[in-house]
Amino acid sequence: MDNQRNLLLAVALSGLLILGWDVAMRQFYPDAAITASTEEVEPAAAASAGDVPGTSVVAADLPSGVTPAAGPVDLNAALENPLRVAIDAPRLAGSINLVGARIDDIVFKDHRQTIDDDSGPVRLFAPDRTDNQYFAEFGFLANAERLGPDVVWAADAERLTVDTPVTLMHEAADGLTYSIKLSIDDNYMLEAVQTVSNAGESAAVVQPFSLINRTSANASADEFIVHAGPVGAFGGTIDEEYAYDDLDEVPSYTPEGKANWLGFTDRYWLSALVPGEGNFESSFRALGGEIYRSDLIYDAVTLPAGQSIEQSTQLFVGAKESSVLDAYEASGIDDFGLAISWGWFWFLEKPLLLLLKTLFAFVGNFGVAIILLTVIIRGLLFPIAQKQFASMAAMKAVQPKMKAIQERFKDDKQKQQQEIMKLYKDEKVNPLVGCLPLLIQIPIFFALYKVLILAIEMRHEPLVEFWIKDLSAPDPWTILNLFGLLPFEVTGFLGIGVLAVLLGITMWLTFKLNPSAMDPMQQQIFNFMPWILMFVMAPFAAGLLLYWVTSNILTLAQQSYLYSKHPQLRAAAEKEKAEKERSKALEDQSKGEA
Repeated sequence: MDNQRNLLLAVALSGLLILGWDVAMRQFYPDAAITASTEEVEPAAAASAGDVPGTSVVAADLPSGVTPAAGPVDLNAALENPLRVAIDAPRLAGSINLVGARIDDIVFKDHRQTIDDDSGPVRLFAPDRTDNQYFAEFGFLANAERLGPDVVWAADAERLTVDTPVTLMHEAADGLTYSIKLSIDDNYMLEAVQTVSNAGESAAVVQPFSLINRTSANASADEFIVHAGPVGAFGGTIDEEYAYDDLDEVPSYTPEGKANWLGFTDRYWLSALVPGEGNFESSFRALGGEIYRSDLIYDAVTLPAGQSIEQSTQLFVGAKESSVLDAYEASGIDDFGLAISWGWFWFLEKPLLLLLKTLFAFVGNFGVAIILLTVIIRGLLFPIAQKQFASMAAMKAVQPKMKAIQERFKDDKQKQQQEIMKLYKDEKVNPLVGCLPLLIQIPIFFALYKVLILAIEMRHEPLVEFWIKDLSAPDPWTILNLFGLLPFEVTGFLGIGVLAVLLGITMWLTFKLNPSAMDPMQQQIFNFMPWILMFVMAPFAAGLLLYWVTSNILTLAQQSYLYSKHPQLRAAAEKEKAEKERSKALEDQSKGEA
């Protein structure tokens, strides 16, 4: 009766786990792909730092310089404005808004919104007050007054390319002439050289600044293993402590240490400001209405009449491709490669990603590359598994002697431990050898798990075109849509796909192949566990499930081989299991007779 009650309790708790998992997954593990990441800015409504020339304006006090415009703006209408300079680089396209000198139109040539051939490119930047506003601005403060975002700049060219930089110019009535020379490289980096020349009769106090302004409405969720939100490298440390919700609780956030770069990150995309030479203030702040800003404001400089100053700043707007970020880091941007949330095991994850990309280049299919990578990892760990099984066999061989020692010295625990340690030494058995392989494998498999989550290379990559067209999305063939025959998708814990079913079957076979001496109640729970995990893992990306299924199949093959090399393990486990069943039967019989 107790066993039946416990089993019913276990089933009930398992059901709650399955139902609750869907809610948790939606909260902490949303779809990895961001299809149309665009951001828009709303001018800050902060006051000037002071009316006295020479007062340094800090990031939190950056004045808006203009009355915020009311009402939403249509994206197409905003981009049709003729006051724009086109951007045409190998991997980026878009335009620069001459009103306010804003880079507010960026799309990626290499990344599409969906797997459909006719879907447009992923958009990261979009103009102010559009649904997904997200932009960068390079501007100036003169005597603590901001050169307003409504200023119309003149451009010396109609198109920004790798070979043709563009210079924006504006002459103010006070004799100050402002210029912003923009250039772009082959990947995702722009550079802005801001210059102020003083043709007036008196000195002026000037401060170049740059900012990134975005909405969080379409941002990736901030998760335990993948950060999304404010990010930067400050004083040699990556700061990703704050999510957007955290910024809502404080006026502004200034991390400790000098910024090497700062901006906003999603799972796959990054925008970041990289300061040039000079002193500056940097911070993040919430502007309200799901609008956030990262600021970079250089120290005030007194500019005498007839003199000029120059300040350079870089802007990264692109995909978080490990090789590209590492190349920028090698060029002098400290810790830029850590914009990807590698975590503690980065030293394992980055080589695994490199191996995965190498395999993909060789076979031309990312799903096959995942399978080959799993085979290689399991192959490298096979000698460790052999040692583990040999240790288990040795421990089984000394079990009778251990039981004899325990019985003989049951009243003297200290002597018992001494004799057992002597037995281990005499028989050349090390009980820790069986645990060490597991300790070694855990970080490796966790690192591989993170690589498959973080790798943008897996996004929109198919396994086979007629089935899994995107390894970064859940398996589309589910039981409820008759494995793809019915024209609708099933999401959440009910979306049990082919790979999830294979996961449950292979895990159940793994448990069955590994005989244990558990009591019947424990055995029932372990028999039920693979099907619980089938529900738990179903919403995960197909690439992750492909890895787990492949790993389980290799585990089955490995266990079958090792049991053939160590038959005493299976025989001992079966014997112990039979003895427990016999004892349980006798116990039940005695209860019945009573």
